[in-house]
Amino acid sequence: MALSLQEQLLKAGLADKQKAQKVNAEKRKQSKAQKKHKVDVVNENKVAAEQARQAKVAKDKELNEQLKLEADKKAIAAQIKQLIEVNCQPKNNGDVACNFTDGSKIKTLYVDKLTHKRITQGKLAIVKLGESYEIVPTPVADKIAQRNAELVLHRADKQAEPEQADKSEEDDWYAEYEIPDDLMW
Repeated sequence: MALSLQEQLLKAGLADKQKAQKVNAEKRKQSKAQKKHKVDVVNENKVAAEQARQAKVAKDKELNEQLKLEADKKAIAAQIKQLIEVNCQPKNNGDVACNFTDGSKIKTLYVDKLTHKRITQGKLAIVKLGESYEIVPTPVADKIAQRNAELVLHRADKQAEPEQADKSEEDDWYAEYEIPDDLMW
């Protein structure tokens, strides 16, 4: 017949007889108290194991949230890329310079006259795709701005609104001067 763990430790000399008797007496006292008074004796090991399990569940939940947020970010980036690639207008590398700002830098995109006219009218917008710049219709730029507003770099219709408030005061001052038609910035 196999020896119990306690007997094996005693035989190997890893535990002494007094400690073994003390542990056995403690176990008997707990079981007696539990039977006699119907008192639940708190087992520290079970409590510690439950706390560790709850901590692990909380940590796993937090990790899952982070993974979900990262997956959502990737999905939004893929949606934006698809919107731009499907709806981008040809740049044609024309002879008209279209200037816009990317952060604090002024960038230039050369387009043909018709595209430049549509950009200035607010029918087309300039968006950033990676390190390149693309021209998309304004409704598509609205969808992109809903997902990430930083990627929409130039929209003539949005930039004209703040200027119109100051423009009424300036119009009176410059009313008597004519602006040449061939003036290009």
